[in-house]
Amino acid sequence: MTEFLVKHFVKQYEQTEKEEVRTSYGVLASMVGICCNILLFAAKLFIGLLVNSVSVMADAFNNLSDAASSIIGFIGVRMAGKPADDDHPFGHGRIEYISAFIVAFLVIQVGFSLFKSSVGKILHPEDMTFKWISVIILLLSIGVKFWLSAFNRKLGKRINSKVMLATAADAMGDVITTGAATLSLVIFGIWGLNIDGITGLLVSLAVLFAGYSIAKDTLAPLIGEAIPPEVYKDISNFVESFDGILGTHDLIVHNYGPSKSMASIHAEVSASTDIAVSHAIVDRIEREAARKMGLLLVIHMDPVETDNERLNTYRKILEKVLFDVDVRLNFHDFRMVGKDKNVCLIFDLVVPREYKGSAVGKLKARISNEMRRRDPDCRCAITVENSYLSES
Repeated sequence: MTEFLVKHFVKQYEQTEKEEVRTSYGVLASMVGICCNILLFAAKLFIGLLVNSVSVMADAFNNLSDAASSIIGFIGVRMAGKPADDDHPFGHGRIEYISAFIVAFLVIQVGFSLFKSSVGKILHPEDMTFKWISVIILLLSIGVKFWLSAFNRKLGKRINSKVMLATAADAMGDVITTGAATLSLVIFGIWGLNIDGITGLLVSLAVLFAGYSIAKDTLAPLIGEAIPPEVYKDISNFVESFDGILGTHDLIVHNYGPSKSMASIHAEVSASTDIAVSHAIVDRIEREAARKMGLLLVIHMDPVETDNERLNTYRKILEKVLFDVDVRLNFHDFRMVGKDKNVCLIFDLVVPREYKGSAVGKLKARISNEMRRRDPDCRCAITVENSYLSES
């Protein structure tokens, strides 16, 4: 069913790197979500009123909020697909995150409303009636939500959409909440035990958690996220795959929407290579990054001495010292000034974020002392920094 809808409603559906194709995927997901959730809302509201079940009605209004979420998602996807203009040179992709945050707010609001109604039902229970047709319809709605979750997850992974993946998670949460409401109804029908208020309370808590999860996932790229390890590896390996690049460091990625990113990276080149040659290599990498990865990449060249035997010896000593102190430490921009018995080693030290305040000072002192213990003629000038790579 998913592939049928994609092939019939998304032109050039295989070319997901194109902005217009990505927008079409978003529109399709939103329209399917709107139709499914409105139908589920109507069916569950009818059942809830028929059997006087607050948990079923709570689940119905949860579906209504999902329909509203899909409408907001539709508007957000359309606006996010607008091209760059004079005021927004990086496009409008972040609008998708903003629309998802609005969705999260609506979900949380529904959750609070359901929580209040459920508490009232616990304190003041009301009589219920039982009909097997209600159970059958609820079971069918579980099947619809399960498919909707798989549908959004598949499309979300295909176009790397946080909104769709959040919607998929929310739909799977709905499978659980509808299952709880159905169980409550069945228990009442078989044993006459009314746990409707308690079930409604659990449903409301699940809705609140879903809203919180969506808000967390969509606020993160707006605030600024650490670089996922797989993204860090892909970009670093891509740059280092070109002849003339000895290594990379200081990668920073700025997200301007799910399909629009800008990055800067330091690329190490041999100091003995003509600067015009190195510059031509860097220019080529930037063009290839835009063509193959859709990435606006800015590269800073760092010249590295490769034929200085004394410097290479100090580099090996420093590697051993850092390994002994903390295996997570690494360094770059390593150079040497002075000569004979008046040598200063200058380098940037990358440390985990747990090193703060006085711990940083102690770390620098320890490394300097260890280097001097191995060679009394050298001093160290250390600049401490953190990586933008996710440490989780």
